[in-house]
Amino acid sequence: MHSSQLRKSERLCSRMQIDKLFEPGGGSKSITAYPIRVVYHMTEKTEANASILISVPKRQFKHAVDRNHVKRQIREAYRQNKHLLHLTDNEAMNIAFIWLDNKHYPSGIVTAKVKNLLQRITEQSLKYNA
Repeated sequence: MHSSQLRKSERLCSRMQIDKLFEPGGGSKSITAYPIRVVYHMTEKTEANASILISVPKRQFKHAVDRNHVKRQIREAYRQNKHLLHLTDNEAMNIAFIWLDNKHYPSGIVTAKVKNLLQRITEQSLKYNA
């Protein structure tokens, strides 16, 4: 049975890890399912199999309330569907969810997009490892 909580160890907080994720030529891959873009990078195993970062730019939503609402939607969608990431015991992944649009979407659509992205990440990582 998988844990449906989003623990502190599953949040990407390390400045070094974040810089490595967005470093040009650093081996990170990107997938888009509009209005969400995902940047991910395979790393060495730490406490959690996957660590996430959620970014909603101030340029898209001027009010913090709106940014926080979108972050909450993405976080909940990831929490419910994180079991779709199939990583082995010695694999880990850093994932950044980046919001691209300047309008709100219903939670059902956000969940469907996150689910789609997680499935595509799993497919690409399986191809990469094969």
